[in-house]
Amino acid sequence: MFLINNVMLSKFDKESVLISHLKDGDEHAYLYLVKTYHSMLSNYAYSLTRDWAMAQDIVQELFLYIWKHRKKLDTIYSLKNYLFKMAYNQFVNAYRKNNAVTALERSYMEALDDAIDDRNSEILKRKIAIIIKGISKLPKKCKETFLLSKKEGLTNIEIAEYLNISVKTVEGHIAKAFHLLRARVGAQLKEVLFLLFGIKRV
Repeated sequence: MFLINNVMLSKFDKESVLISHLKDGDEHAYLYLVKTYHSMLSNYAYSLTRDWAMAQDIVQELFLYIWKHRKKLDTIYSLKNYLFKMAYNQFVNAYRKNNAVTALERSYMEALDDAIDDRNSEILKRKIAIIIKGISKLPKKCKETFLLSKKEGLTNIEIAEYLNISVKTVEGHIAKAFHLLRARVGAQLKEVLFLLFGIKRV
């Protein structure tokens, strides 16, 4: 791709100007778009997929889609929120393509569609960060049990055998973790955990 200096790119700092030039097919504007958002979109896609290669594929497809459909861009909406919404949609499409979606999974997908929209995608990203921090601050045994359940996908019986504790103790640790984490993010806890660990471990 062609080279262009930062001074020339600075004219696209105003979002309406950037969108206008993108709609006109300005490759300099497209370069600015990629340079500005590639890293943050990649990190966001990785937070959804936990797979760096898949995250990169999502972002690449996203930028290709933007360029192909650039004339449909609208200055009314926040471009940043639009890009993050697209990244989420690409993730959902990839998940549905690679996994058999059950009725339970579909209900979570619908809940996520409501949770991640143009108005609150930033809020949900903050909640993901809060949950990651919250898990790190759980009591040691509580955290270990919770991660074995949600991250590793072990059953309560398997966890009990692995940690040499009772199933009732396992259930207590998991319940305590949910209580502490829900206090941090509220009713969207299961949706956030889905984004971190996958539907089968929520």
